[in-house]
Amino acid sequence: TVRCELGADDAIARILRATCFEYRDVCRMLAVRGTTEFYAFSRRLYGSPKDTFPDGQTSVREIAHTLYGLLTSLDEQTLGLPPPRTLEGPQVVEILRERFASYFGDEAIEVTLDDGIIADAAAGSDYVKIRGSARFSMVDVDILEVHEGWVHVATSLNGAAQHVARWLSKGPPRTTSVQEGLAALMEVLTFRSHPRRARRLNERVIAIDKAEDGADFLEVFEWHRTEGYDEEECFAASRRVFRGGVVAGGAPFTKDITYTKGLVTNYHFIRSAIRACRPELVRYLFVGKVAHEDVPVLAARVAEGVVRPPKFLPPIFSDLNGLSIWMAYSTFFSHMGLQEMYDYYAQLFQNG
Repeated sequence: TVRCELGADDAIARILRATCFEYRDVCRMLAVRGTTEFYAFSRRLYGSPKDTFPDGQTSVREIAHTLYGLLTSLDEQTLGLPPPRTLEGPQVVEILRERFASYFGDEAIEVTLDDGIIADAAAGSDYVKIRGSARFSMVDVDILEVHEGWVHVATSLNGAAQHVARWLSKGPPRTTSVQEGLAALMEVLTFRSHPRRARRLNERVIAIDKAEDGADFLEVFEWHRTEGYDEEECFAASRRVFRGGVVAGGAPFTKDITYTKGLVTNYHFIRSAIRACRPELVRYLFVGKVAHEDVPVLAARVAEGVVRPPKFLPPIFSDLNGLSIWMAYSTFFSHMGLQEMYDYYAQLFQNG
């Protein structure tokens, strides 16, 4: 039908066909859960830690291990420990309801308790679920606001608001890396993340890599324990790796590599768009559930009325001045020869 209506060479048609094929594979993957074939579909749909970035050389696992070294070197005792988790689920529900009402206006965003979810929170098209048995700090709530609300719910609503391209409200696997990476990046850009949170997201790549290489559930559980997590956290993190796959090792669910992979690729997409004098493309990351290759295609169809610009945008994306300066300085500093300057200050700190 897509080929007949739009033509085989139409760019929108290619996006729709890719989406349809992926949903077919998702159904096949779910039908074989608990087997090694599940992992084969997972790797095809979400990738592997062994995959490389667009440079064709740097792997996701290499980036994860580099970030691991940086993040574990941060001393939370001196940075300021996150506040204790004293908020219960019902309290978090009320806080988020109030914040989402302010952000989304007339759009009815439902925030409810649900003990049937694995994570502490999960977002849908117009709702956020909070695990009732979990406890939260105010920092956790701040993160949920931008991660689940400003990104996941907002892109669903922006997609649903399309009068033609309504498929943008749905998120096939090809869009997961942009979605989860953008949500993780928003935590960083709004200064709401902290070392333990960033470590936890990044360590999902390392845990999946271990499971791919044959580590079983108990081995991954014990590895998390050596990283300083309590048993409940170790179990929750390990369960994410093996859900649907094989607990004996060698065939995990690889979806969670998308947090680190997507954070890196979104950062470079945004920086490249600004450097190429195409900053308007950055906003179209929020037009719905998209892959990076979709963005120029969708932006080009606005004039034809096929696509509507996103309605809900975080402040730093609606006004790109601050973000563009951040990216400009980031590019400048990354090309400077800073090693001697770093060595100078490192020596100064040691002497002090």
